Formats: sequence, C-alpha cells, structure tokens
Amino acid sequence: MSASTPKKNSFFGGAAILTAGIIIVKLIGALYKIPLGSILTDAGFADFNTAYNIYSLLIIISTGGLPVALSKMVSEASSLGRGNHVHKVFQLALVAFCVLGTISFLIMAVFPAQLADLMNNSRSYWSILALAPAVFFICPMSALRGYFQGHSLMTPTAVSQIIEAICKLAVGLVLASVLTSREVDESLAAAGAILGVSVGCLLGMVYMLFCYHGHRAHLRPSHDTPGDTREILATLAKLAIPITLGSSIIAATNILDTSILMDRLQDALGCTEDAARNLKGVYDKTLTLYNLPSSFMVPLTASVIPAVSAARAVKNYRQGAQISETTLRTTALLALPAGVGLFALGEPIIHLLYPSTDVELAGWMLSVLGLASICVCFMLVSNSIMQAHKLVTLPMVTTLIGCIFKLIMGYWLIGNPDIGIRGGAISTVVCFGLIAVLDLVIIKRTLPRSLSYARVFVKPAGAAAVMGASAWAIYGLTSKLLIWLDSLLKREVPLFHAVAEDGSILLNEADAAILSWKGNALSVMVAIGFAMIIYFVLILLTRAISREDLSLMPKGDKIARLLHIQ
Repeated sequence: MSASTPKKNSFFGGAAILTAGIIIVKLIGALYKIPLGSILTDAGFADFNTAYNIYSLLIIISTGGLPVALSKMVSEASSLGRGNHVHKVFQLALVAFCVLGTISFLIMAVFPAQLADLMNNSRSYWSILALAPAVFFICPMSALRGYFQGHSLMTPTAVSQIIEAICKLAVGLVLASVLTSREVDESLAAAGAILGVSVGCLLGMVYMLFCYHGHRAHLRPSHDTPGDTREILATLAKLAIPITLGSSIIAATNILDTSILMDRLQDALGCTEDAARNLKGVYDKTLTLYNLPSSFMVPLTASVIPAVSAARAVKNYRQGAQISETTLRTTALLALPAGVGLFALGEPIIHLLYPSTDVELAGWMLSVLGLASICVCFMLVSNSIMQAHKLVTLPMVTTLIGCIFKLIMGYWLIGNPDIGIRGGAISTVVCFGLIAVLDLVIIKRTLPRSLSYARVFVKPAGAAAVMGASAWAIYGLTSKLLIWLDSLLKREVPLFHAVAEDGSILLNEADAAILSWKGNALSVMVAIGFAMIIYFVLILLTRAISREDLSLMPKGDKIARLLHIQ
C-alpha cells in the first residue's frame, strides 16, 4: 500500500463527515434564518445583514488564508511523518490568528458608529457592536479547524459548526422574539438576533480546544527536527496572503456593493433611508437562500486541499489530478440541480418561506441568483483546486476582475429606475459567472493531467435542465389541481385559494399567487420531491458518476456494485 492511500481514502470520507455536519447546520440555520425573516421587519433584517457583511470582511482578513495554508502545511508534514514540525507550525499559526482576531475585535467594538455610517445605514450600530466578540473567538477556532483538516479529521470541525448553529438558534431567535414582542426598536431586535453568533463562536472555540488537547494526548512521540521559525512564518504568509486577498476582495465587494446599493436607492431613485432599508431587506432574504448551495461546497473545499497536497508531497501527481476532476464533477452534480431548482421555483419558494415580503420582487431576484449560486459553487471549488496545486495568486486575479465588473454594473443598473434593486441580482450573476469561467479555463490549461469538461458538465447539466423543467411543470399542474379541488369541494373557507382582505376568493388561475400559503407549500413540496427523483434517476441512467469517483468515497466500491456502476 502506498503512502498516499490513507489520504486518498480519507478525502471523501472527510468530505462526507463535513457534508453531514453542513446538512445539520443548514437545517438548524433554516429554523433560525427563516423565522428570523418573519420576526424582524425588512429594515431590521437589513441591519442584521449589514453588520454581518462587515463581520465577514474582518473574518476573512483575520482568517481567510491562514486555515487553508495551515491545513496544507500540516497535511504535507504529516504525510512525511514530521510530528514536531506539525506542532510548531500550529503554534505559530495560532499566535498569528489571535493577534489578527484581537485587532478585528477592536475595530468593530471601538468604531461601530463609523462602520455603520460607512455602510449608509446608521441603524446597524447595535448589530455591529453585538457581533464584535465573534470576530475574536472565531480566530483561534479557525486555527484549530485548519489543524484538524490537515490531519483529515473533519469531525471536530463539523461538531463545532453544529454547536455554533444551535447557539444562534437558541440565543438569537429567543432574544429577537422577546425584544420584538416588547416593541423595542427594530435595530435592537436585530442586535439581539445576531448576539447568538458571538455566543456560538465562544462555545465552538471551547469545544475545539478540548478536541485539540485530546488529540495531542494520543499522538505518538516524534523525533523530527522542526523547521526554522522564520521559514515557517514565511511559508504560511506565502500561502495565506494571496488566498486572504482573494477572499477579501469578495467580502470588500459585498461591503461596497451594500454601500452603493443604499446610496443609489436614496440618491438616484429618491428613496428615504427607511425605504432603502426595506428594499435591501427584501434583497437580503433572497441572498440567504442563494447562499445555501455554496455552503455545501465547504466539505469539498476543506477536503480537496489537504488531499491533493498530500498526494503531491509524495509525487503522486496523477492521484492529485484525479481528485481534482472528481471534485469538479461532484460540484456539478450538487450545484447544478440546486441552482436550477432556485431558478425554476424562485417565486413559489419565496412565497413559502417569506410570505410577508414582496413575493414578486424577491422571487424574480431569487431566480436570477439561483443561476449565480451555480457559478459561486464552481468558483469556490476551482479556487481550492488551484490553491492545492500551488496556483495561489491566480484566484485573486480572477476574483478581482469579476468584482470590478460587479461594482460597475451594480452602480449603473441599480440607479436605473426601470431596474432598481434588481440590478444587484443581475450584477451578481455576471460577476461570479465571469470568475467561474476564468477559473475553469486556468485549471484546464495548467493541471498535469488534461481534464474532460465534457465528463464534468454535460451529463449533470442535462439532468439538471430536465429536472428544472419538471419542477416548474409539476408545480403548475399541482397548483391547478388544488384550485380545482377547492372549487369542487365548495368549502366556506377555501383551503388552497388565496383570499383577499375583503374575504373574496382570488380566481385568476394564471397567477400562482392565487394559492394560499398552504396550497403553495404543498405544490412546492410535491414539485421538489418529484424533481429530485427525476434527477437521481437521470444521473443513474446516464452514468454521470463513475466507479473511479465512488472509489474515493467511504464504502464507494459497495455503492458502485449496488448501483451497477462500472
């Protein structure tokens, strides 16, 4: 058995653990964000997300590239049996994390008013202040996650994420509900909601520290001589800085985009600050759903870097390329149906989750952002593949190009009265579409083994297109069936028809909005259920996933035999 075999086998094993954790986290997140969108007003939700955008930028500056660099260095040293070197690398990285975390905390804690004014939303002051402690706590936690991911141990990361999510739910949702019920200012209710993030990061950090001490206690003694401190720090910086800059570009763009959006709505379109906050709140609710598909790429991005790095450390370049292609194909299998589903059912999904918002406006933006989510997924995974193959500066360049396009287009489109806030969604899909295309071209031209994008894209794209058309058609048919049943049963209070404020029944069957919330919910669930079955069957029939891909998964050979995949 080769030295690289354990890493090969652990690649999708680690990804599977993180995926399970992500699924749990997102289910908890749905119990947090979706009710929160109803508890807070659209303006309060805008305050919440304004603070979160600032937090995201500072987190990326503090931790963006270091966990990736740390996991890569730990993985390479571990595959060569250099335990003492691994320990020293981690200690130095931890100190760097804590210093950066302290600086970021002070920025948010000392200058909340200035940051709020920078975002053209003065009412986000309390949310920024409530989120400040999280910036510090997440820094040592990120160092610990990088350490465990470098050892291909994904369980601590997954569990810590679940702890964070539970705290957000238990603390944030409760505080938001209590404060709203007492009719306090909506900006304070938003701050209460976001305080759960800080508590979650604290408890997640404590859990990771326990895991680290437990892991260290069971390690075998190592007799290698650790590398020079300056050399380690230089290597960390060489790997981390380009990744951090690339990630910071997106976070900074989000902040500038928010500021531009609020400014253009007020100055170009004549909205008041409160009216602009309401519109941004509608947009932010669509962004919450748009971000869901990309969150499921985290297991792949976290696993591919140490797996490819370990393969390259023992000069198994073919395996590194195989893992890269499999990762891209897995991305296509996951991202395409998710994005196409959001595109096909944008308005019904908004009606289901946020019935009190502007369903038509939010639904249109979600459909456009569904296409953008596909591009984001490929961008994230492509960046990780390039970083694993030591192409650390190119993702920064492609990201910068895409973000410049986004800011220019956003400024122009949002200021157009005929487009308005819809311009935010349009500029987003153009931005990430451009980045994804550039990244994929670079990977195609630089990897040591030529990739077949036909194998990566064609079959998943065809299956996703059929699935999306099926979801749209099934939703329409189910809606008409429910309306017909209502008319047939002649209930005094119809179950599936929407009822106007005056008590009259809305009968325009050409409009999906005639469905009641219950009718829409049932139609959406039926459409999604059948669409998922159709997609799964098509994937199996077309052999969109190979035995070679499955061999990298836990029990992959057994799964291949069960599904008769050659």
